[in-house]
Amino acid sequence: MRIMVQRAVIGDINLFFPLFLLTLLFLLYKNFRSSPSKGLPPGPTPWPIIGNIHQMGMESYVSITHLAQTYGSLISLRLGPRLLVVASSPASATEILKTHDTVLSGRIAVDLKANPERMTMVWAPECNDQWRNLRTLYRSESFSAKVIECQEILRENKVMELISFLSAKEGDVVNIGDVMYATVFNILSNLFLSEDLISFEDDGSDERIKQLMKRMMVLVSTPDLGELFPIFKRLDIQRLNKRKRGLFEKISATWKNIIKERRARVVDGGISSEQDFLDFLINRGFTDDYINNIFHELFTAGTDTSGTTIDGTTIEWAMAELMKNIDAMNKVRDELTKEMIGNFVQESDLPRLPYLHACVKETLRLHPPAPFLLAHRAIDTCTVKNYTIPKDSSIFVNAWAIGRDPVAWDDPLTFKPERFLESDVEFKGNHFQFIPFGAGRRICPGIPMPARQIHFILASLIHSFDWSLPEGMHPANLDMTEKFGIMLRKKQPLLLIPKARHSQ
Repeated sequence: MRIMVQRAVIGDINLFFPLFLLTLLFLLYKNFRSSPSKGLPPGPTPWPIIGNIHQMGMESYVSITHLAQTYGSLISLRLGPRLLVVASSPASATEILKTHDTVLSGRIAVDLKANPERMTMVWAPECNDQWRNLRTLYRSESFSAKVIECQEILRENKVMELISFLSAKEGDVVNIGDVMYATVFNILSNLFLSEDLISFEDDGSDERIKQLMKRMMVLVSTPDLGELFPIFKRLDIQRLNKRKRGLFEKISATWKNIIKERRARVVDGGISSEQDFLDFLINRGFTDDYINNIFHELFTAGTDTSGTTIDGTTIEWAMAELMKNIDAMNKVRDELTKEMIGNFVQESDLPRLPYLHACVKETLRLHPPAPFLLAHRAIDTCTVKNYTIPKDSSIFVNAWAIGRDPVAWDDPLTFKPERFLESDVEFKGNHFQFIPFGAGRRICPGIPMPARQIHFILASLIHSFDWSLPEGMHPANLDMTEKFGIMLRKKQPLLLIPKARHSQ
């Protein structure tokens, strides 16, 4: 009897599963077919259900650049049932980020129902009053010219710590990316929390947060089946949401105790003397959850503010390009020797270093921090270049392709800082052939900070040390392969050997 029942159950399952699968495929196909397609920008014909996923590849920014060469600078793709519109030229970027910025400045919102305080500036679904208030707060308290000037001594102290560390490593191989990450992270952590959170060398105590941050970057950049196919969203088949929440809590533990201790110091009617950004937030009545989310936004790479990975990665790329282009390295060094007064670079020296600035710009052109600007969302249906952009479409701008556009740039694949010496092109969002930090309403509010830090740290590295590659490596063979994630990093870390040029 039991065997008969088991056989019956198995038979029901064998019958049910194909029916379930067929029903699921029908619903997905119906969803796909019912999506608006009339008047869309051109693009490759999508396959049923999966759309154009098979054409993305591991380096989607490169694949889409190739597709744009065939279908035009504004194309449409399907990722499952989702519509994706990509701009890959300065003209198309101007349409998205300037002409139609009001309608196309939305974000694909995170789930705010469970925790409304998750809506920080970057992920605000629309540029509403709450978004404006947060943006004003960021600019006035963290990224204004006045605040940046006040932070000069802190940055100089941290760079001196970097120089001392590298001097002690003279003759040893140093991972430039790791050292830059620690330097920039600690500059930010002191600005926001008045504490170092990472050391230059892994001693076990700080490795945890670095690894957690790296794991979070991997998770955030992993395609989510639930985002591509909403029918799977609540199932969390890949367990991405669960793992993100777990990492979020572990990262938060890094500064939760600092917040708790700081609140305990509040005296005299609930107001403490303001020393850093945390004091400001506490005195303005922000909750611990809100402060926690703000710090995640400021510290991690998945933002359009000045994250640690942006500055550190750009410096690593700049050093790699200068090691490959020794004439440019020598020009930077000669400029520093001519314009500096003391043995060590000071921020007051930076305005007199045009060739250094040109090298940073050229690095950002070839290696933008994020190959795609953080995705926009169409708040309403609109028309761009005579094409229809339906409401809730995802809008991407391919900054990597724009920086290498042969129409906008002469000899675009070559590292030539000289192209910027007689040019007024800047990365402040007014020149759409060069938008590594975005443009329009969603432009990075923290541009003044990376603009200062990248130049200052890079100048200090070049002026204080002679650099060489490990034995057996030649500059011409330096691996410049890119590793795609949220940020565009070197696939192979840059390993260099420092030799001090001045007595420390």
